[in-house]
Amino acid sequence: MGCFECCIKCLGGVPYASLVATILCFSGVALFCGCGHVALTGTVTILESHFSKVTSDHAMLTDIIQLMQYVIYGIASFFFLYGIILLAEGFYTTSAVKELHSEFKTTICGRCISGMFVFLTYILGVAWLGVFGFSAVPVFLFYNMWSTCATMKSPMVNLTDIDSICVDVRQYGIIPWNATPGKACGSTLGDICNTNEFYLSYHLYIVACAGAGATVIALLIYMMATTYNFAVLKFKSREDCCTKF
Repeated sequence: MGCFECCIKCLGGVPYASLVATILCFSGVALFCGCGHVALTGTVTILESHFSKVTSDHAMLTDIIQLMQYVIYGIASFFFLYGIILLAEGFYTTSAVKELHSEFKTTICGRCISGMFVFLTYILGVAWLGVFGFSAVPVFLFYNMWSTCATMKSPMVNLTDIDSICVDVRQYGIIPWNATPGKACGSTLGDICNTNEFYLSYHLYIVACAGAGATVIALLIYMMATTYNFAVLKFKSREDCCTKF
């Protein structure tokens, strides 16, 4: 076998869908975890500086945000390992069903492992749909504040009393109703929107939400790949089929 034929044979065993899903998963998780971590820190700074100046009023929220940041570390580590394992499983099943290295032979253990990856990937896909929806909540809150500031600055809006325009974060349940001051109005609200913390956190939440969406797409590709590979491993003895997943 020549060098060219050997290269073609090796390329035929590459699980392209799993490879694309792995790259997309790593990118999405990196964006979600990195941007989300920094955005949460900026959110705490905004709340402490402008909406809740008494530490005891937002102590629970601070603890929850710190816990979420630790969870982010765990998510990043888990998906780094899980993506590598799924990619390795894709290489193995693709080589097996295409009979690249030896005569095809399945075992109960191999089919159980493939089935386990199918089940686990489905569970993670559903969970990440929830994460994606949850990551859209801070984007919505920051967008409301940004749009309010944009309304105040718009020359087409005739405002007689700019101090009557307020944003009260207490209505979202972020901080308790007895928090002081709890809301920002008029020029104070405009100053908040002009801070670097607000601008950076708002856009980082958008990127984090996009990263969560990319991870959902990657898991959907993983689901199709693992399901197809499992079906091929199960029915290979009866059908002459192959896969590049």
